[in-house]
Amino acid sequence: MGFESGSIGFRAFYLPQSLPEDHVTRFAKQAAPPLESLGRESISGWVTGRHLLDRHITETTAYHAGYLRLALMKAERKVPAPLLRAECMMAELAELEAAGGEYLRREERARIRKEVTERLLPDMPPHLMGIPIVCGRGDDKLYAGALSDKQVDALTHLFRAAVGITLAPVTPETAALHRKRTSVADVAPTSFSRDCPKDEVMHSIGMDFLTWLWFFSETRGGGLKTGRGEFHIALEGPLTFVMEGAGAHEARLRNGLPLISNEAKTALASGKKLSRARIILVRDDQEWSAELDAHAFVFRGVKLPKGGQVDAVSRFQDRMLWLDMFLEAVLSYYDLFIDERLDPKRWQATVNEICRWSEARTSRR
Repeated sequence: MGFESGSIGFRAFYLPQSLPEDHVTRFAKQAAPPLESLGRESISGWVTGRHLLDRHITETTAYHAGYLRLALMKAERKVPAPLLRAECMMAELAELEAAGGEYLRREERARIRKEVTERLLPDMPPHLMGIPIVCGRGDDKLYAGALSDKQVDALTHLFRAAVGITLAPVTPETAALHRKRTSVADVAPTSFSRDCPKDEVMHSIGMDFLTWLWFFSETRGGGLKTGRGEFHIALEGPLTFVMEGAGAHEARLRNGLPLISNEAKTALASGKKLSRARIILVRDDQEWSAELDAHAFVFRGVKLPKGGQVDAVSRFQDRMLWLDMFLEAVLSYYDLFIDERLDPKRWQATVNEICRWSEARTSRR
């Protein structure tokens, strides 16, 4: 669970203010109810990062290696779908036989389903889910395993209830405001295809960024010097292209060599933009990789450089440092994109370059 080992899925959040001094006590007051209290309705609350049943939140248990490490736990009872279908079918057949009928009305089937669910639910084992969070002392960002909008809503609501702070997800829009002090809300749509007018393409600054990043990595070498060293970036499949409107809205390329496939070239020519791709980030002999959902800056399957630390504390510290470095590098590429995107003359020249690049791509099946 969480950020301790293996690949990571995360979203970053801005903390608009420091955590209150008594934040551990506040989280403890919003601890998850005991599992024994679980009935038909779900329960949720905070637990430590050690495991999803650890409700004992103290300064010692809430912090690990200098990082606040908690999880938002949710417990509920669920009837497995195959069992529910089988039990409902048994009840429907029994009712048909008793009534001598040939079929049941929709309302009757709904009633049976409700009755079967209420009968089975109390005997179902608890189903536990957790959204891990990690935040360094004094940091202005928090990492969380909240990948869906529903999880983000739950996390922000209960985080605010606990410590009175409203988390702001790091998105293409909030990153531009936070890092460049500029809004991208009114940026006009752009098309990377000469055959597709601007007013017909999907407008997403995040998708513009990822498509530009693909172009940047192939035509400009993908290198970027930062305060943390020089990075190089490249893209890998699977690739997901999206465009709203008539016809196929989404194209996902997985097999073979999707970057140089006929399908990728066709997707660009039709006005589609890259919404998801795997990015590879390299600095010296260190390598990171992750699937980036560009529309919301969600990172899945993040693989960090391998560290040489043996003890758990040092290993966790290394992983969080690698994670910080990875996010900062990606956002530094985004800074470069925003500078170019908001300069009309530079951006028009770049759009022309991208069109020529996409048209001249060597494609193969």
